[in-house]
Amino acid sequence: MKLAHILLSGLILAAATQAPPPAAGGQMPLGNFSVSLTVRDIGAAKAFYEKLGFVQIGGNPAQNWVIMKNGSTNIGLFQGMFPRNALTFNPGWDQDGSPTGTFEDVRAIQRRLRAAGLDVGAPIGSASGPASFAITDPDGNPILFDQHR
Repeated sequence: MKLAHILLSGLILAAATQAPPPAAGGQMPLGNFSVSLTVRDIGAAKAFYEKLGFVQIGGNPAQNWVIMKNGSTNIGLFQGMFPRNALTFNPGWDQDGSPTGTFEDVRAIQRRLRAAGLDVGAPIGSASGPASFAITDPDGNPILFDQHR
């Protein structure tokens, strides 16, 4: 009986400390992916990427940021907003900047990554709606999780 209690306690402890299971196919649904580029001149950067076939699908150059798209590739151009280039995931958005039907909330993603042992900073304070957090990969590359709804 005592051995069964010890085994059961061990199973409960293991289950309580494991990260939540990944989504179907072993993937964590992170939303739309883009590369966020820090630029010196938003107008010059936008004009350059337009010559490469990108079109603006979001943002506002007067606010020093735009989202550009070419096929399935999205990039964000940001003047004076970030210290360096970053990978960006937008839960709840598809590649066209349109809302998806269902998505994993950024707070749940943050909890999963914390449970997996990553430094995700302070827990997001709000219970729902727009929110973001960032992590850094082993080489110092920032990864932003930015939910807009």
